[in-house]
Amino acid sequence: MKIHADLTQRATVDSATLDWVPSPMAGVERRMLERDGEEVARATSLVRYAPGSAFSAHSHDLGEEFLVLDGVFSDESGDFPKGMYVRNPPGSRHVPSSEPGAVILVKLRQMQPDDDTFVRINTMDPAGWQAGRAGEHILPLFIRPDEEVVMLDWEPGAAFDEQAFPGGVEYFIVEGSFEDQNGLYDQGTWLRLPPGSRQTIKTSRGTRVWRKSGHLCG
Repeated sequence: MKIHADLTQRATVDSATLDWVPSPMAGVERRMLERDGEEVARATSLVRYAPGSAFSAHSHDLGEEFLVLDGVFSDESGDFPKGMYVRNPPGSRHVPSSEPGAVILVKLRQMQPDDDTFVRINTMDPAGWQAGRAGEHILPLFIRPDEEVVMLDWEPGAAFDEQAFPGGVEYFIVEGSFEDQNGLYDQGTWLRLPPGSRQTIKTSRGTRVWRKSGHLCG
């Protein structure tokens, strides 16, 4: 299966327009944003767990990262409420579930083999946020030479100079909306720009976004 699998091409998906597709486990459904492969695949998806549902034990050969968008997601390492960013490196293993139900943004098989870092960050905690450009606050989630993952808050009316992304960039809009030279992106939109892209951003309403950059050159 191939969905927006060519990383040299720009891709944008309004996730609200996608159907929820059943997974192999009862009560777990997916909205597929990008995918290259069948059940074991390089993938970016929204995954919805019905209350009381669970997925069978599995390992992550090339890692997993996710952001909890709603509810509470759990595994044997803990409970992760809305706003938690979790990173499980290559070789990790868990049994995911959700007692009250949950929706997560999840990326599979997109880490470097030498990445061995576990990350758990509560993006709702104001303590880690810091000032960025005028009209911007930033929360670093994970940084290495070939990859940067952050949360960004942009205030209403914020506008930024053109920015270059030699290693590509992708966004998921958690709240609000922003626009660039190619269009307007509302809450729930996933956007990917290929290596070498340049972008000029502004927002009239303000927004909170998850952004990952530098990782599309491999």
